[in-house]
Amino acid sequence: MSDRHPHHDASLDRTMTDDLAGRGLVVRRVDDALRTETDPWLEAVSRGFLGGERNDVQRDAFFAHTAYRRKIGVFDETAPQPDVPVATFASWAAELTLPGGTVAACAISSVTVAPTHRRRGILRSVMTGELRTAVERGLPVAILTVSESKIYGRFGFAPAALAAQWTIDARRARWVGPDAPGRIDFVTRAQGREVAAALHERVRAQTPGEIDMPGGHWDRFFGTRADVEKAEELRVVQYRSATGDVDGVALYKVTENEHDFAASTVDVLLLVAATDEAYAGLWRFLLTMDLIATVRAGELSVDEPLWWMIADQRAATVTVRDHHYTRILDVPAALSARTYDVADTVVLDVADPLGIASGVFLLTTDADGTAAVELVDEPPVGVPTVTLGVAELSALLLGGVSPVTLARAGRLVADDAPALARLFASTVPPRLSFWY
Repeated sequence: MSDRHPHHDASLDRTMTDDLAGRGLVVRRVDDALRTETDPWLEAVSRGFLGGERNDVQRDAFFAHTAYRRKIGVFDETAPQPDVPVATFASWAAELTLPGGTVAACAISSVTVAPTHRRRGILRSVMTGELRTAVERGLPVAILTVSESKIYGRFGFAPAALAAQWTIDARRARWVGPDAPGRIDFVTRAQGREVAAALHERVRAQTPGEIDMPGGHWDRFFGTRADVEKAEELRVVQYRSATGDVDGVALYKVTENEHDFAASTVDVLLLVAATDEAYAGLWRFLLTMDLIATVRAGELSVDEPLWWMIADQRAATVTVRDHHYTRILDVPAALSARTYDVADTVVLDVADPLGIASGVFLLTTDADGTAAVELVDEPPVGVPTVTLGVAELSALLLGGVSPVTLARAGRLVADDAPALARLFASTVPPRLSFWY
């Protein structure tokens, strides 16, 4: 979403400010136009993620690229550095791809609490207040990528899109995929940045879990902003089809093996392909480079076509971890924004630990895939019911986990879990191709 959403300038939640004031703390929005406010806020974020002090180049780049973010700081005015927040929280309006549609979402990042102020309920107060603000300003879903996954379940978040990390023995893999008819060419990092941005806009609507790229991220990926370290190590190639269209781009770096130069490693940092030909052409290039023994890539789909393009699948070590978390704030708006492959009716009895999205909802889908969701006082007689938490419903939103699995795990109770699985299934596995 390129235009600033009304959420950015919304007033702070009164319950949040009163709660923190009762703890001797002050919470306020950081003014994007004042370096005297953004610089200390950045220091607090860096400290929270175990980083060092920021330098002038990093502060300049942060100031230049992050005005779109709603930045919240919690301050202890009795501390030796009262201008440096003891907790931080950032969010912005993003567009999240769902099966068959998109929905406005509150993307969350830079969530920190200083070690000196832990166990005081600061995060719970800020998270709850900002989620209430998001839904009040028309953002029916909240999303985030996490550095510590155990934190966010208590707030109703669930991992809805997993990420696969691949390590491939390139000498052993042997390419058996298609022979793409186009050509691979090196381009500059600046050229690659422009190509990638255009391609991402072409492909993100096809994959549940993807979002529009946050401001400043393209320049960070491609090293086209001053604060990116070792940008000179990055290489970029593009795939051009036989008809002349640039349909793919890959960003990578090489790490030389000091003991065996012919056994070096390629790290694929980003690969965006708008066509199957581009996908095959780029991966074949990366797996057959001279002097390369190992190819590594992260934030891939859990169901990559690449698996079927190598002769020896045991040449690939694939690990899967949680990655993109979702949190439904407005059940009718979130569920009606996606499409469904079957016509059905089901009652969702949703519990929310924060009280934001609790209720009994009647979900009705038509043969054309559209859905209607209604908050009801009493469920209609004879309609199958599922009882679940908002975290479990949020996990189902992108179609990446089966309700049958969640039922077997004791995470929901359904009259007909297989029917519910058919209803929420997605033909495309959800994925988010980057961190934010």
